[in-house]
Amino acid sequence: MRFTRLQTWIDSQYENPRGIVGTYIGEKMVRQHRVEVDWTIEQLQIKPNDRILDLGCGAGDALARLLQTDDTIHVTGLDRSATIVRSALRRNRAAVRGQRAAVVEGNIGTIPFQDEQFDHVFSIHTLYFWEDVPAVLASIDRVLKPGGSFVITYCDGKGDVNWDGITAIVREQLIPAASALGFIDVQERRGPDSRDYHTVAVTGRKPV
Repeated sequence: MRFTRLQTWIDSQYENPRGIVGTYIGEKMVRQHRVEVDWTIEQLQIKPNDRILDLGCGAGDALARLLQTDDTIHVTGLDRSATIVRSALRRNRAAVRGQRAAVVEGNIGTIPFQDEQFDHVFSIHTLYFWEDVPAVLASIDRVLKPGGSFVITYCDGKGDVNWDGITAIVREQLIPAASALGFIDVQERRGPDSRDYHTVAVTGRKPV
């Protein structure tokens, strides 16, 4: 029973990092997820002056790496963890001061930004925690500019084990919801394995 409670607490820290332990976990995830971050950035196909939103930005590593690709883009990170938002702000302090980046505390389920504000929206390893997949996608649709795109990156297994529950969420909820909202070119893309985890992304584009 004690072990179960400990594991539940650890799992909750990965979902919503808090305090000193949360800060440590945020930096640990930076090291662990670099492969997925770099691959996801490639899928975005960034252009000059693009505005990009990272949902569940964690400690801000993807924001920092995006800022290195083009000095005309603007990036925004959203995360519900106050602890992790502080880490992301520290990592991107210069860009925030220079108004090239922003980090906001908030919930993915109710994205707190104006309509048609972003050219790209992406999210890495948050799909597992979406309470209402169609609602999150509807929010993504709302904040994307016409012609904008989304990339939702996740893992669907490790080694020889496939995570059928995640695959079901993607194929029974995520992809149908994206199509129902009118997104085009909706597809699954297989990425590089990371620490033996199977990397996948669902991508789509909002019609012009």
